Amino acid sequence: MDLSPHPHPPKAVEEWQKSGAKMIDFIFGVNHTQYWHSLNLTQHPSHYSGLRYLPYSSIAISRIQDSLGAGAYFNPYITVNGTMIKYGVVHLDTLAADLSEWRTLYLAGRLQKPVKILRDDPRVRLASQVNLISALRIALLMLPERFTERQLYERIAGLSYIGDPRMNSFLSGENPNKVSNIVREQLPSFRQLYAPLIDNLPNLDFNDSYTPHNISWEKEDAIQDNGSLLTLSNVFGGGDGLSLQQDMDPVKRGNMVQRLPNAFRRKLYYQYKKKFGIPSSAIDSVLEAATDKDPHDDLKLREGGDFEPRIAAQEDLPTVIGKCVRATVAWPSTVEVVKGVFTSGVGRSWRYYKDKRKRSQEKAPSA
Repeated sequence: MDLSPHPHPPKAVEEWQKSGAKMIDFIFGVNHTQYWHSLNLTQHPSHYSGLRYLPYSSIAISRIQDSLGAGAYFNPYITVNGTMIKYGVVHLDTLAADLSEWRTLYLAGRLQKPVKILRDDPRVRLASQVNLISALRIALLMLPERFTERQLYERIAGLSYIGDPRMNSFLSGENPNKVSNIVREQLPSFRQLYAPLIDNLPNLDFNDSYTPHNISWEKEDAIQDNGSLLTLSNVFGGGDGLSLQQDMDPVKRGNMVQRLPNAFRRKLYYQYKKKFGIPSSAIDSVLEAATDKDPHDDLKLREGGDFEPRIAAQEDLPTVIGKCVRATVAWPSTVEVVKGVFTSGVGRSWRYYKDKRKRSQEKAPSA
């Protein structure tokens, strides 16, 4: 018998668990890492591993958090009011930087999927919009001219798992179908998150007569069409959602390249520097020119130079982007996995790994 990890779960949690979910994940953005851990260690010492016994433990824990990996510190298997949670702590500066610049994609990747914001912060809100539009642009640069919503959202949801050691088949820590499962179970939520951004991009359009903008898909279960009753699943293309089409013009796609996050764009430009025979000094000039933009008006495209359309026209662009994503994700994710053994404790880490492995085997498709 598979017992619930929640001792006395509320009804909403019981319903939520039926999908196989075990813990609710939280991310806490804080202004002062050491001070936050100092208070939390006093109030909830059992949340921490043996690191709490170190001299000046709050200072040690905050330094481990801020200086290693992606700048996060996770405490799993914490029961609060009958509900089991895992919570991560991150400095707001680290969070905003990853969202806007994609330094590690560890945190930005989590916020490219539907999440519930419990307490907003203006700086993070702005950086989150930059993160979402950047994820949309990267996905478009990796997709063909025509594609479905499901293909788009799976591409977006899968970005932060490229290079993640937990997705390695040898480790088997994650369900190999995790990305497709996330999108299948939350496609309307992805649509609600990205449809307004799709509407703002001049080189991308829905092909279907019904779009998320001309019917109230969030509230209605069916609509009338020439006297016939159509369910929303039919209107939105069933499991694949709506179909979309993008303009493959290199100049327009080059504008998207120019608007990618700074840290990520630098990796991409240097991938093509050698291929195009461009000296490093010239690449630095291109990067400086591309950075000269209004960060508060990121949804609007600017005309790029000659370098970006050349990149956009390359047939190997999806492959090269994948390499850049892997280079961004792999090291910080690996460090976070190793760091988690110490921050969560060996016992909790082993339990977490076994739970992940069990769920991945339970949901793996049969041969």
